[in-house]
Amino acid sequence: MPAVVKATAAPGAEFDQVPIPEPEGRDVLIEVAASSICGTDVHIFDWNDWARRHIHPPRIFGHEVSGHVVAVGAEVDTLKPGTFVAAETHVIDHTCRQCRRGLYHLCENVKVLGVDRDGSFARYVLLPAENCWRNAPGLTPEVAALQEPFGNAVHAALAGPLRENAVTIFGLGPIGLCAVGIARAEGAAAVYGVEPNPYRRELAERMGATAVFAPSDSVVRQIREANAGVGVDVVLEMSGHPAAIQQGLEVLHSGGWISLLGIGDQPVTLDLNDLVVTKGITIYGIFGRKIWDTWERTSHYLSSGKVDVSPLITHRFPLDDFQEAMAQMKSGRSGKVVLLPNSG
Repeated sequence: MPAVVKATAAPGAEFDQVPIPEPEGRDVLIEVAASSICGTDVHIFDWNDWARRHIHPPRIFGHEVSGHVVAVGAEVDTLKPGTFVAAETHVIDHTCRQCRRGLYHLCENVKVLGVDRDGSFARYVLLPAENCWRNAPGLTPEVAALQEPFGNAVHAALAGPLRENAVTIFGLGPIGLCAVGIARAEGAAAVYGVEPNPYRRELAERMGATAVFAPSDSVVRQIREANAGVGVDVVLEMSGHPAAIQQGLEVLHSGGWISLLGIGDQPVTLDLNDLVVTKGITIYGIFGRKIWDTWERTSHYLSSGKVDVSPLITHRFPLDDFQEAMAQMKSGRSGKVVLLPNSG
């Protein structure tokens, strides 16, 4: 089958033919209908420090996927061929302390699709049956694949109350853009965004943002001025940039809350006394999706039409054009870039 393979410990990747995996035990074989590119995939392609620590070539990467079950292992009785599914990409062990407490998204021995096991930039992908989410009727393959990153936004945005609260989102990549739609759907009083990329600032406006600002030393003042002279109630930090975290805490009104989803490249130093403790700020660290609570909420947003993510899906490429797809993703002039499978 055709696949995009990280063949060596170096920048780039190869389009190659590899064997079709055989489902055994509790695994199922999925024929990929769509697989979108994530920032993690770009890191793997570029071979940055994170990729060098986590990826052991050869590895098929990619993890945001939808497709149809075509074969099942001998122990699978919950799925049948033809079922249209998406992938919960964190494969858990069920035995660690966090799993035993029901905190499956924090499994201490998690294996991630496209990182620790072969992923979805291929004609077929192997996945445990328990990691398959049955898609709601009517979802396109591209939107169904987008449920995985959309779920990150759901987890971050619903950590606290949004209704009638003013929200600022720092970092308007695809997950931050999804959060704009979620905040609007939940009745936020205003939704502000901070993003350096003009293309994505425009996408945020299309998703319903009240106002969007370029990062600057004065952005906290700009947001306060737009919000009737006061700070906001909620910050969703999606960039991991130290300045964004600092400014996010600065712009929060006393008693507000912040979700930290973005993972940065360097440590962050903060004055917790002035920014958190004396302001009574609540901080949530967000990782992955709650299994399966987040998926239920995600499915409802997308299948009901409460959030329309179609403006975010800006480019589609056949799998064998993955080099062009990566270049488009890295250009800064894209929302979600989707790879569609090749035959063969």
